[in-house]
Amino acid sequence: MSLRFLVVDGYRRRAREKLAAAGCTPAGRLYEGMARRYAPGCHVDNAYPADSADFLPKGAGLSDYDALLWTGSSLTVTDDIPEVTRQIDLAKAAFGAGVPGFGTCWALQIAAVAAGGSCRPNPNGREFGITRKVHLTPEGRGHPLYLGKPPVFDGFTSHFDEVGTLPAGGVVLATNAATRVQAAAIAHNGTVFWALQYHPEYDLKEIAALARLRGDGLIDEGRFEDREDLAKWVEALETLHRHPDRSGLAWRLGVDADLLDPSIRCREFVNFLATLA
Repeated sequence: MSLRFLVVDGYRRRAREKLAAAGCTPAGRLYEGMARRYAPGCHVDNAYPADSADFLPKGAGLSDYDALLWTGSSLTVTDDIPEVTRQIDLAKAAFGAGVPGFGTCWALQIAAVAAGGSCRPNPNGREFGITRKVHLTPEGRGHPLYLGKPPVFDGFTSHFDEVGTLPAGGVVLATNAATRVQAAAIAHNGTVFWALQYHPEYDLKEIAALARLRGDGLIDEGRFEDREDLAKWVEALETLHRHPDRSGLAWRLGVDADLLDPSIRCREFVNFLATLA
């Protein structure tokens, strides 16, 4: 029997439209594509809880799904607004219904808060582009999420906030100098959510498009001198995406197989799927 997934896109409609206008693939579609690549024949429903309280397909319940796959978002988890509280309530309901989850960035923060933890603005500021030297904790080195993954790797990233405190059932699996909780396994009400702060569903093209969209803020923060400087970096990313064999360009950008090779970059998701088999 094929796996059934509910892909939870954490973005509001207006934010999704801005992403699409900038050339970014909508977050839910990235997750749907990853699911169909690594779980051929799976059934995927897409949900947009930031848009409406009526986000489940007609006649469907959480227990109809083998897992929730949860995207990032441009929302802030500490904001007391319906777009956020609906998603926290959804995570709580999934924990209660025994439906496991896998997600990235916003998903980690939502799962942590729903299980009793907290989030905060990252004291190191925005982490964007490529997160460097993510390394497994002792718990991560023995965890099934990271089977076949190098003990130190880079990942694609874009976030302002981070998990401040994990809930009682949470374990930090990966960390680095920029963000203390880069990955965690969160067990609550007998249900597990595996979540990453970085984005295996992204590739160089997606980060390039996102940098173009977030350019003004990145320049204001001093990441780039001006739009021309930003454009050169974006062009280099797009060129390497089209020509991953350009070893000299990869060296100049500091990009290795952990980002270029989907079998390494998406290893965590493949390992999650193995738990559902």
